[in-house]
Amino acid sequence: MNYFSLSFAILLSGLFIAYFIVPKRIRWICLLVASYGFYYFAGGIQVMGFLLFTTLSIFFCARILGRISAEKNQALKALKDAGKEEKNRIKAGAKRKKSAVLALGLLSNLGILAVLKYAGFVVVNLSALLDFKAGTLDMLLPLGISFYTFQATGYLVDVYREKYEPDGNPAKFALFLSFFPQIVQGPIGRYDQLANQLVEGHSFDITRIKYGIQLILWGFFQKLVIADRISVLADYMLDHPEEFTGFKVAIGILAITLRIYADFSGGIDISIGIAQIFGIQLASNFERPYFAVSIADHWRRWHITLGAWFRDYVYYPLTLSKPFFAFNSWARKNLGKYLGRLLPISLGMGISFFLVGIWHGAAWKFVAFGLYNSVIIMAGMIFTPWLQSLNEKHHLVRTDTLSWRMFLIFITFILIGIGKLITGARTLSQAVSLFRAMFSEYNPWIFFDGSLYEMGLDFEELSILILGLVVLFVVDLIRERGIRIRETLDTQNLYFRWLISILAIFSVVIFGVYGNEVARDFIYQQF
Repeated sequence: MNYFSLSFAILLSGLFIAYFIVPKRIRWICLLVASYGFYYFAGGIQVMGFLLFTTLSIFFCARILGRISAEKNQALKALKDAGKEEKNRIKAGAKRKKSAVLALGLLSNLGILAVLKYAGFVVVNLSALLDFKAGTLDMLLPLGISFYTFQATGYLVDVYREKYEPDGNPAKFALFLSFFPQIVQGPIGRYDQLANQLVEGHSFDITRIKYGIQLILWGFFQKLVIADRISVLADYMLDHPEEFTGFKVAIGILAITLRIYADFSGGIDISIGIAQIFGIQLASNFERPYFAVSIADHWRRWHITLGAWFRDYVYYPLTLSKPFFAFNSWARKNLGKYLGRLLPISLGMGISFFLVGIWHGAAWKFVAFGLYNSVIIMAGMIFTPWLQSLNEKHHLVRTDTLSWRMFLIFITFILIGIGKLITGARTLSQAVSLFRAMFSEYNPWIFFDGSLYEMGLDFEELSILILGLVVLFVVDLIRERGIRIRETLDTQNLYFRWLISILAIFSVVIFGVYGNEVARDFIYQQF
């Protein structure tokens, strides 16, 4: 089952009817049943055990953490007149217990994720390194395991930090982890922002439902009209790399870069639109990242909840740890004030983004992708302040102009494209070969001699793709300027609104790409 199947349409329609018929106090049960139904039909009964294990283990670990915290607070309250030493003893004892419970919860769930996702990669490379023959480990990777595991561990850490009380209802907590619109490719929800929305029961609101449907339709357009069509170009290059040199490689890299943009953006819009129909506002996860002016800015716009998760649960704990404090002190003493201040921060950021890279998958290309982003971000953090100071001193270029912003966007887009080539290629060696081939020949004539039509799309298909990309660019440019398109459309004449809606529906139905009568899976499902 995927978002484009008849079975999903039936599931969503049935949920819509049931949700708004039953009393508000039990509407969350409809969401829970639909979520587990979706997970069953999408992944099968054999993978549901992983979701149930994570749900129950994290639920009970959180309850134990909550009880230890409550006992600690009660003891401190009873001993409010006691000395500082006694209070510290109570706090230290509670911390030891809580740390053990936290470690158990994190190791068991992140351990499962690590084994399922990376064990095969580790065994293959160890066997090659140590020269022994090992069988292939064909691990089953349950749908959405990276997303619900991160969501669960984030919740457990927050309970450990006493940010909020643990959930007392296992069924409601199960809904928080399994809510079906976000299980395919995120966003990664936070308990304090999402859990209450899921269980409170929302009223029927025609405007909200209309906005949700419009967002779903826009997501379908990005996925079916653009992403799946441009995939033909990208896949042709990856399947026939020997035919590509010079500008032809650049076109292929552009196809890979735009494919994942439209695929991921479309999927996120569909997920957020589905949730909006039921009155649930998922976290923003994608804010026009190809308008970014740096790689760091790009990651603040691309998969926002993943970056925020690594920031809060990896970067901050890492940079606040004792080893980092020691490294910070050493750097300030031995590297000078400037590098001593920036190097520890940039190193922490570099480690975090390296982990973001290998989160995407178990292959050397993802390791390289993580290192690539880490190096660029660290270099940017170290050298950007120095370059800005140099520019202010010598007035080399005006940085408050549109031309400068466009230059930064262009340079950043090129760096992004290289990163997408690394992850989009079949292997790391293929990515390197294609990158070299791009500089092996100067062949601008391919834009005029019909060579582009040999990449899998004829004139008509290529024209539809270009028109779709123009529409996508215009819409994102409007949104980048802060204009809320759905709300603005609501202020227009009824005839115009109907015209836009009809054109949108027909463009998806007529111009959408359906391979074997089924749309391709989302790229981020494999992560």
